[in-house]
This record gives sequence, C-alpha cells and structure tokens, in this order.
Amino acid sequence: MKYSIQEVQSMLGLHDVRLPFPHAEVSQLLTDSRSLVMPSESLFFALVTTNNDGHNYVEELYERGVRNFVIQSPQRVPRHVAENSNMLVVTDTLTALQDVAASHRRRFNIPVIAITGSRGKTTVKEWLYQLLSPDFHIVRSPRSYNSQIGVPLSLWEIDEATTLAIIEAGISTVGEMATLQAMIRPTIGVITNIGSEHNEGFSSMAEKAQEKAKILYNCDCIIYGADNQLVTHTIASLLEADVAQECAWSRVRTDVALSIRQIVTGSDSSLVDYFYAGELHTLSLPFNGDREIENAMTCLAVMLHLGITPQEIGRRMSQLTPVATRIDVIEGVNDCTVIVDGYDSDYSSLAPAVNFMMRRAGSRNTTLIMSDLKPDVYEGDELYIRVSELLRSKGVHRILGIGSQLNGPYRKYFADIAQSRFFASTKEFLEAMTQGDFENETILVKGAPGFDFEQIIHMLEVKQHQTVEQIDLNALAHNFQFFKSVIRPTTKTVGMVKASGYGTGSYEIAKTLQDRGADYLAVAVQDEGVDLRKADITMPIIVLNPSVVNYKSLFTYWLEPEIYNVEMCRQLIKEGLKYRREKPLPVHIKIDSGMHRLGFTREQLPEIIALLKDQDVLLPTSVFTHLCVADEPAQDAYTHMQAAYFTACADELQKHFDHHIMRHILNTSGIVRFPQYQMDMVRIGIGLYGIRTLYDGSESTLRPVATLQSVIISIKEWPAGTTIGYGRKGVLTRDSRIATVTIGYADGFDRHFGNGNAHMWVHGTLCPTVGNVCMDAVMIDVTDAQCKVGDTVEIFGEHIPVERLSDARQTIPYEILTSISPRVKRVYYRE
Repeated sequence: MKYSIQEVQSMLGLHDVRLPFPHAEVSQLLTDSRSLVMPSESLFFALVTTNNDGHNYVEELYERGVRNFVIQSPQRVPRHVAENSNMLVVTDTLTALQDVAASHRRRFNIPVIAITGSRGKTTVKEWLYQLLSPDFHIVRSPRSYNSQIGVPLSLWEIDEATTLAIIEAGISTVGEMATLQAMIRPTIGVITNIGSEHNEGFSSMAEKAQEKAKILYNCDCIIYGADNQLVTHTIASLLEADVAQECAWSRVRTDVALSIRQIVTGSDSSLVDYFYAGELHTLSLPFNGDREIENAMTCLAVMLHLGITPQEIGRRMSQLTPVATRIDVIEGVNDCTVIVDGYDSDYSSLAPAVNFMMRRAGSRNTTLIMSDLKPDVYEGDELYIRVSELLRSKGVHRILGIGSQLNGPYRKYFADIAQSRFFASTKEFLEAMTQGDFENETILVKGAPGFDFEQIIHMLEVKQHQTVEQIDLNALAHNFQFFKSVIRPTTKTVGMVKASGYGTGSYEIAKTLQDRGADYLAVAVQDEGVDLRKADITMPIIVLNPSVVNYKSLFTYWLEPEIYNVEMCRQLIKEGLKYRREKPLPVHIKIDSGMHRLGFTREQLPEIIALLKDQDVLLPTSVFTHLCVADEPAQDAYTHMQAAYFTACADELQKHFDHHIMRHILNTSGIVRFPQYQMDMVRIGIGLYGIRTLYDGSESTLRPVATLQSVIISIKEWPAGTTIGYGRKGVLTRDSRIATVTIGYADGFDRHFGNGNAHMWVHGTLCPTVGNVCMDAVMIDVTDAQCKVGDTVEIFGEHIPVERLSDARQTIPYEILTSISPRVKRVYYRE
C-alpha cells in the first residue's frame, strides 16, 4: 500500500514542511539500511539506539537513491542531502515510526489477533497462519518481529486485501506493552503462558504478567490457558469487568469454554479429546511434546472462537508442520558457508533471510537455493516480480530455483541474474549439481516443506559427524547486552574471541559482536586475527600474545598487538618501517600489576616510553592489565592493590603523550564486582559464552551459548553382572539397557568422564556413563529413560551446565569448551 509524502506528514502532525519531492509515494518503511530494496518508495527512519544511530546512514542511503527521511537531529545530515530530500524532522524517530504504523492500522476494520507470552508466540502465530489461511487473507509478523520496532513494520504490511492480521507482541521491561497495544489495537488477545524466560527487565513475575496483560485491553475476546495460575490471576480483573469474551482452555478444569478431557501420546503423535459447546470431539496431532501440545490447544481455542467447525479443525491440525524458527550457519564444502533457513517459504520470510546472508557474506559471492514460494502478502506474478527485485537490489550473484513455478512461468523474472539455473525438482537438482559447483561463497538454502532440501544440505556440509556443538547466537547477544547494561554508556567493550571463540568458533561470534556494537575484539595469536580479517571482520582486533615472526601480517591486516616488553616493541618498529601505512599502527601497552606473567613493571616504564616517543610507526592506544583474583572476594585487597598499581603506571604513561590513552583492567568477574574500575574499556570473556564466574546471583541471567549433543547409535539389554567397555571397567549391578553414543575422547569427551563420572540428558533423564570412554564412542545406562536408536542426547547445554563436567574433571569450564575437537560439527543458529 502506498501513501503520499503529504499523507505521511499528516500522520506525524507536521506542518509547513519543505518537500523537494512533493509527489513522492511511500510503500516501504525502512529502519535498517541493509534492508533497502526499493529506494524511490522507501521512508527511512533514523532510529537512535544504545548501539547505533541511524543518522550515520542517511548520506549513504541518499547516494543509493532514497529521498524520504524521518530524522530527529537535522544537524547530523549533510547540507546537500537535506536540501535535495524530503526531510521530516521529529522529536523522536521511534515514536514517529510507531505513530505512522498506528495511523495505518486505524484505517482497517478487520480482526487482529495479538499474541504475547513467555514462549510459544512464534509457533502459535505460524500455526494459526497454517490453520486459518483457507479462510482469511492473512498478514502476520515476519519471524519474531515483536518489538517496539518490529511491530510497526509488521502492521505496515496490512493492506486492502487483508482480512486477518496476526501480530506478535514482545516486551523486555515495564512500560512497553501499552505502546504496542495502542498500535496493534487487537480484537482477539492471546496469552500463551507466563514463565521465567526473559525476566531481566522486571522486578517480579507478577510485574511481568501485569505488563503482558496490557495487550488484552479493549479486546473483544481473551484466549488463554487457565492452568497457568499466574495468567489466570492476572487477567481476572479484566474478566470480572465483563469487558471481553473469555475463551479459556484447561487440562484440569471443566468449568471453562474448552475442556481438554484426555491426551494420549504415541511415539510421534497425540490424540486429544476435548469438550466444547456441549459436545465431545477428538483430534489428532502429528507430535507428542508437551510444549507443542500446549501451543496446539491455544490454536484450537482461537479456531473455535472464529467459528471453524471441529471437523475441519481436526483435518487441518492433523497436517500441521513443525515451525523451524532458527537460521543455522554451518561449514560448507570448498570453503563455503551454508546458511539454512527452514522458517517458512514465502516472501515475508525470504527478505530477512537474504539480508542475513548478505551481512554474513561480506565480499564473497552469494548463492540462493530456493524452492517455489507460498503465496502470502503477494502471489502469482506479483510475488515473483517482488522476489526478483529483492534479489537484484541485494546483489545476489546466483539463484538456483527448484519447483514447477520457478522452473516454469516465473523463471523469466530472473533472466538477468547471471548464472541462475532452475530445476523441476530436488532430484533433478542433485543429478545436475555437484560439490564442485560451489566454492568460496555464502549459500542460503531456503526450501518449503515437501521439497526435501535436507539432501541438498547433506551435499553441501563439510562435516557430517553426528556429534554437534550448537552455538546459540541469540544467547551470545543476550549475554553481551547483560554486560553492556552494567557498565557506563561511555565505557567501551572488548569481546574476547581467543582460542577460536573459547572453542565455539571465532567468526560467527565475532560477526555477531560486530553487529551488536562491540568496540573491539581480542584474539590470542596473530593467525586468529588474520583469519577474522579474511572473513570480512572490519572492527579493531587486539592480539594479546603476539609472538610475532610475520610482522608484515600485522600491518597488512591492521591487527593491534599487545606490547609487553621493550625488545619486541623495538623489533616491531624496525619491521614496521617496511610495511607502515600513512597512519601509525595502534598498540596496547601491557602492565604487570600482579599476575606476573607478561607486561611492564613501573620501573621498566621509562625505557618503553622513551622508545615510543622517538618513533611514529606505532601509536599507544590503550594501556591495560590483568586481574588475577577478581572472582575471589577473599582476595579483594589484592585486586585493589592491582588497580592502584595499574593506575599509577597508566598515569605515568599518559603524562608523556598528548593524545588520550584508553585504560582497561576489568575482566568478566571484574565488570560485575568492581564497577569503580570500569575506566575507558572492559574486556568481556567467558561470560559472553554464558559461563558464570560468580555464584552470588549477579550473573544468573546469563544464558549458555554452547550445547554439545550426540546421537544414540545402539541400544542393547544386558543382565546384571555384564561388563561394559575396554578393561571391563563397567560392571552392571542390575539388568540394564545400555546405549552407545557417538562421542569419544577424540571429540573432546575426556576419558575421566567414564565409569559414572558424567551423565547425559536423554529426554528428561540423567543417564550415567558406563565403562571407559572410547576414542569415538561412550556407553550410557538408559534403563530409566524413554529413548530409541537415533535419539539426540545432551552432553552439556541447557540441562547439564558445562560446569558439571569441569567439576567432574577437577578443572575449569574454559578447558572443557576449548577441548571440543575440530572434527565436531559446529552449527550456529539464531531465532
């Protein structure tokens, strides 16, 4: 839908605005310059956040053809851009974005479902989309666009053809939901549940529940699970006021609109008996997990409220497909990176996936492997014209399309994209393409259910070991934001990615930190920094232990070394004269304040100061030290002594230079415990990866980033007295079921973990190891677990903290994480 620029101006309550392009029309709201598709019809909102400022991208977007802007700091915009663009100046650009979306929403008298809750929002939204598409032309939130920024962008997709909107509403703190409610103006409010997830911004669970319930104000109908006591208690006042129809469901109570009388679960399905409107009905679900059943019951309540017949509901629910909310990033063949997005296959989900690919690709070529798309906001020719425009605007190098539509009437829209090929089926693709057709590129694989793209992924991935380390990039971003929240806004951050990101792999970690606004990265050795530069990481990189032989690489890749003795500094200056650039190379001066490992003492400072003053190859950019007992309160006196010693050394260094030399002393533990020593910068290490260094509750909100999983390949039953494994060390004391799991000491599962010294999580049961750990396998006792061959087991992660393994090994979590073998496949994902 398009609005004239004058209509947008009116939405914002602006008058007498100079409009060089008075006939401009707006169809796209843009908040991220990387998402630009249609410059001439885009309205860019220069949002100001804690990590970024949209005004920094106004000139770039102008050069790319954008002529419509909403800004709040006109002094930040170059004069030639301001004079030749439609500039709408407001007090706050986020509020302006929300005002435009709210005005747009008010033009449509349609049912709008708003979904909130602690978990399950996206699944319920996507299942409702699957279930209700035959009855409505639906607009829904893309992915998890449920924030103060995401909701306006979701609402903007509503147009004259829309007959139902399904919008997610997510909050992070008090005061946010009222704004979302005013924009969405839902007619049906859905609360999936209230749990402990995302508690950081609230003083209590009750406060969070009350905030979420604000989405229900002025709804015609409220849908919720009555077995969640907190939800029931929170919305009681709304129901007592009789302002909305209630449609509650319960597995326990019978005095509700939808009573779940019985659920019988099978190996991969469930039968549900429910009572509604005086009648008993049965439906079949193609899954058996508790959370999936809970989400399905919420969908059932919505469908019944909308008047869908129980018979039709049963037919549609039996065909529900899982919602893959993750984007996975895996190592591909021939130096490729493979991005797998199974979220959905429509235009709304394609655009964010392509944006993700382009950000990850950097300077590398890009290939999109996609199936025919499902119609959503667009269909037919319009759908594929929009797709071709999207891919062309992003500069995607190659398209490999699969399906009767892409290989048929719509392939003509991609004719001008070089190297594009189209296939009638996945089988035809696999017959025509080989691993040799892919090299040093970033590949996005996006296929609809039914196209069996797993075969394509299998062909492209370089490692197919069944032991996998899953890396949660959302958790990494959450942990980074936690540490950002406890430091001053002016304090910079260094993200520690040494030892290949503490064993998790440095590039995806570095890319995520770069996107989240970290100021520096730090690696241990020069080669790690070179690899990051080759992977298009552009932010400053500190090399902490530069035992340098190849000085040229430091200057070529602009890596900033730690300087810890005079001789290495002298050698670096000498070699730097050969490779120097127009500006000096930043270096970081290490002070030995008490670790007694590397660095200058106070007595050694005059010599290094004199050396640095007498040259222009290197620029002392920061001075720092390491705290050795920041996590031990009993030794705080030593930490304070280190801080005082460091400050004296830093003062001495600074007085000899005119430019400011940054100071940093705090590590993960220190950031939380010693805020008075934040100085100019802090270094976030193991805490980024969700590993707590303190157990006083101060780091309780950290989320584990790494999960190590493997697979059961055999289950056998043995009588008591049977011995298991090498050396016959495992002796069964009862009749037992013994499973073999494909992880061994060659994968990093230490031999000390055998003979019951470690457990694995198998479908809710902790199962001990039995016998010695082998090179490539280990046996566990699954007598008390419900499992079968092919099931996944967790070695550490959500259910088994990595600290439990380090305690068993009498070591620290660092060693466990960094010991995971390179042969273990790493899969990076984000929701």
